[in-house]
Amino acid sequence: MKQIKTLLVLLLSMFVAGCSSSTQDSTSANSQTVSTAEWSKNATIYELNIRQFSEEGTFNAIVDRLDELKAMNVEIIWLMPIHPIGEKNRKGELGSYYAVKDYLDVNPEFGTKADFRNLVEEIHNRDMKVIIDWVANHTAWDNPLTEEHPEWYTKDEEGNFVPPVEDWSDVIDLNYDNSELRSYMTDALKFWVEEFDIDGYRCDVASMVPTDYWNSARKELDEIKPVFMLAEAEEPELNEKAFDMYYGWTFHHILNEVAQGEQNADSLHAEVTRLEKAFPDGSYPMNFISNHDENTWNGTVWERMGAASYPLSVLTATLPGMPLLYNGQEAGMDKRLEFFDKDPIEWSEHDMREHYSKLFELKQNNPALQHGKNGGAYERISTSVDEDVYAFIRTNGIKQVFVIVNLSDQKQRFTIESTKVNGEFESLFDGDYITFDRFIEVEIDSWGYKVYHK
Repeated sequence: MKQIKTLLVLLLSMFVAGCSSSTQDSTSANSQTVSTAEWSKNATIYELNIRQFSEEGTFNAIVDRLDELKAMNVEIIWLMPIHPIGEKNRKGELGSYYAVKDYLDVNPEFGTKADFRNLVEEIHNRDMKVIIDWVANHTAWDNPLTEEHPEWYTKDEEGNFVPPVEDWSDVIDLNYDNSELRSYMTDALKFWVEEFDIDGYRCDVASMVPTDYWNSARKELDEIKPVFMLAEAEEPELNEKAFDMYYGWTFHHILNEVAQGEQNADSLHAEVTRLEKAFPDGSYPMNFISNHDENTWNGTVWERMGAASYPLSVLTATLPGMPLLYNGQEAGMDKRLEFFDKDPIEWSEHDMREHYSKLFELKQNNPALQHGKNGGAYERISTSVDEDVYAFIRTNGIKQVFVIVNLSDQKQRFTIESTKVNGEFESLFDGDYITFDRFIEVEIDSWGYKVYHK
């Protein structure tokens, strides 16, 4: 969606966070009742912009690249909306994915339903999972539902359809006060799971749809098979009964501010602990330095973060939560992809590919980095330069991951004195082994990072 969506969701999440902090003490929110699929406990996620992923912009072109994604240790492929796009009030030449014309069909620009079925099968053949983007809050102006069921839409005093947000002029708002709309939308969600065996959904602006609807829909989906649900929202109540994972919007914006010298390691630690208290036990954030909204409307990772992109991406993969990779990041993409027009990614070799591959492999193989209740406990490790250096350890039994990142443009020399970090660790990025005792002396380059595991 558009830039205003990001701002709106951020404001909503900040409001909810404020409310949470006023009503909760050191204990966490209610326990999550969602039965999270076992396969997701150590998964990583890759957002795929079908239109821009290849010159062809098709389902079949994705199949040709699946082995690359598997080699990078990607486990969940999130496809941006696959549905036909509305033509009325369309933005740009090709329109927004999020202006859905038909919930039960695929965009002919991408291929056929048979092509999509084949893509899902090929993803599953590689022991990966696939979720698709779902836009439940609004439809295109020319979705047939506008004529078949105009009572399902929100209208102004004159009886006209209205966008959910003024800037979203290419879509119109659905009204979930209508029980028939709820039944239709749930049946549509079930259709893609039953008929095409997809593994779940990323739900657009999930907080703009009633929570009780999502709770009901999730229950019906899980009766088909255990699904994985990602909310584009940061509201704890959504993760009690409906969603496994939420957007780490606030954390992401703090990352941007760290890169720009406006926040520090203390800010990051405070946010990690806030999320642990505010959200239901078992739920977890999606951590990212880019996604389709951020890339198009707010800038590439290099524009927003520059050299800080490396240590901040390390944090997204090692702190509690699931790391997201937006397509093109592994190629060092340094352009804002057009949202409403064709603008293919320029693929090239870049060290970010190996960087993410190593981080994702560690995520898969070390139980300390598993998600939710399965994951290792997070504990910050104090240093003699706490504002500039962020150090922490994740522990799950005898498995540990110890991370140190320099969040400044200056080389740092400092000491760590801790009983939590001891014994022999392997360095993720150079393969060396190092033995830590209670007293550690560290030297780390500007925007440097060290990841140790055992």
